[in-house]
Amino acid sequence: MSLMVTGFYASLTALLMIVLAYRVVKIRRREKIGIGDGGNKELVLAGRVHANLIENAPIVLILLALAEANGLAPLYLHCLGTLWIVARLLHAIGLTLGRGGYHFGRFFGVLFSWLVSLILALINLGHFVSGL
Repeated sequence: MSLMVTGFYASLTALLMIVLAYRVVKIRRREKIGIGDGGNKELVLAGRVHANLIENAPIVLILLALAEANGLAPLYLHCLGTLWIVARLLHAIGLTLGRGGYHFGRFFGVLFSWLVSLILALINLGHFVSGL
């Protein structure tokens, strides 16, 4: 069984994770903060942006892989995968530019991330029910 579509979006998610982790490392090096946040708000925010992706990515990628393994058409997988990546980019940009407060990117990034999770969960539940 091939999970090429999920592999593609998992790879894009991994690249985004590396970019966001690099932002954290760059601030740590510049500010000479080895452990913790040293009270640096920029570091706290960069860490939060990275952590939020890490918190959400596993379940979405698992749900995407299950939907693909259960035969969801590639068109739908790509639509959901693209929306996932766009949502995570919007969230990262919005959280950063909004400095932790309200920003349309943060709002829509969260909304679209939740929407992808919800749709994939319902698709997988529907597949389960149809197999009973």
